[in-house]
Amino acid sequence: MTSVNVGERIRQLRLGLGLSVRAFAAEAGFSPSLISQVEHGRVMPSIGSLERIAMTLGVSLSTFFAESETNTARLVRANARQTLTSTWSPVTIEALRPMKGVVMLEPVLITMAPGGRSGKFPTTHAGEKFILVLDGEVTLTLGDEVHGLRTGDAITFASAIPHHLENTSTEPAHVVIVTVRVRA
Repeated sequence: MTSVNVGERIRQLRLGLGLSVRAFAAEAGFSPSLISQVEHGRVMPSIGSLERIAMTLGVSLSTFFAESETNTARLVRANARQTLTSTWSPVTIEALRPMKGVVMLEPVLITMAPGGRSGKFPTTHAGEKFILVLDGEVTLTLGDEVHGLRTGDAITFASAIPHHLENTSTEPAHVVIVTVRVRA
């Protein structure tokens, strides 16, 4: 597995838009201090916060996994997945496709230790989301509904509905999430 420097990618994209840390933070709805800490690798934002940052930057979440060299293959070997590890929640995200450029289909494997969650607050974005629990149990809050999902359960929903995923069990959970983005 290869690790991704998310903070550096965010900084590059922010500078490419000509935004200061303060201006970008205000637009994204975060404190300048948090954005600075993320860019310097001191904290890793939640999945929901990463989605909000990506949306503010005008890119997809997969941009944080983007490879610098050209790679037209769609094969991703299990031992060569690009990985993001959260520093605030026991969650690891692995890219299940080469994440080069702007993609509309973002499949990832999420490993959630007990207590792991997608973010502090529900998130929304344009498109659809598909979730498949490979093993373990997770709780999906989808708008006003709460769904307990177990091994083999799958759900598809419009990503515009506020959603939040959490492992409330005592065992790790492995979840495949496929996000289909639509351009605004």
